[in-house]
Amino acid sequence: MSSVPLHYVDLRAFCYATEDENRVEQALRTLLPEETTVDRSVTEGHHGDRIVVFSARVERVDEIRHVLDALGEADDIDTVVDELDERVDDNCAFFLTLDKQAAFRGEVAIGDGLTFRTKVEAYPAKRETAVENARELFEAL
Repeated sequence: MSSVPLHYVDLRAFCYATEDENRVEQALRTLLPEETTVDRSVTEGHHGDRIVVFSARVERVDEIRHVLDALGEADDIDTVVDELDERVDDNCAFFLTLDKQAAFRGEVAIGDGLTFRTKVEAYPAKRETAVENARELFEAL
């Protein structure tokens, strides 16, 4: 994979009151290069419960490749290729959720808990072009 047709990758995880913040951050870091800064913000849920949001953005090609290499380890990544039409929006953004519990164990799996969002390069910026670029990328993983 010589070039990466992605502008950036955003990763996000919510830590609810019943969860350990260190474990949630560790789960997020499973996908990130070591030197990546993870931002932390505190917010409040609908019922007044405390929610900590961990987020990170990688923009350099080497960092994006690191995230993609981790993503490529998922056993069920082939299902993503079949669902690309539903996962790429009209703004050429691709969305995927990953299993937070698996990430904490150092594994990568499609599931719930971690949000993966990226902007797919497409010239001209059309959804169909973005889907094809994403298809080539994910088939190569």
